[in-house]
Amino acid sequence: MLLAGDRRNVVDGYRYWQLESIVEDLDERRHGFHVAIENFSHDFNIGSVVRTANAFLAAEIHIVGRRRWNRRGAMVTDRYQHVRYHSDATTLAEWCRAGDLRLIGIDNLPGSVPLETFDLPRNCVLLFGQEGEGLSEQARIACSAVLSIAQFGSTRSINAGAAAAVAMHAWIRRHSFGQQP
Repeated sequence: MLLAGDRRNVVDGYRYWQLESIVEDLDERRHGFHVAIENFSHDFNIGSVVRTANAFLAAEIHIVGRRRWNRRGAMVTDRYQHVRYHSDATTLAEWCRAGDLRLIGIDNLPGSVPLETFDLPRNCVLLFGQEGEGLSEQARIACSAVLSIAQFGSTRSINAGAAAAVAMHAWIRRHSFGQQP
């Protein structure tokens, strides 16, 4: 694959690089935000969130709850990310406190703060709940803030993968717009 250049899941600048070299290079430039996914019921969303986290160069991906997930949606980008597992939201929150990271939930819940008006911290973990149910009660309690994404149609929420992309992009706009990581 390297002789012809692997273009399936890397930008042209990494086309002939070995996997380990790509990860090493990315590690030198990763952003200060992490992405956590709470036990999604639809495995495809996890892969979609992982792929987007790679596109925005998240520090790490955290899977909360079930360890098994369908990696097809990630389109092999999980190989370039660091994936960490936590048994539940409380364990994730303890890990965040130990690393001085704020745990920020993203869900359209009563009392949530609009993402568009919130000053996202540089060092944080953006936590997304499972499709349909959203964040668990345990996760809501563990978060220092829960943010909503402005919507104007008739649906209660947007797809979890889309919500993750919006929130990650909000972090990028706040902390890295106009800069190369």
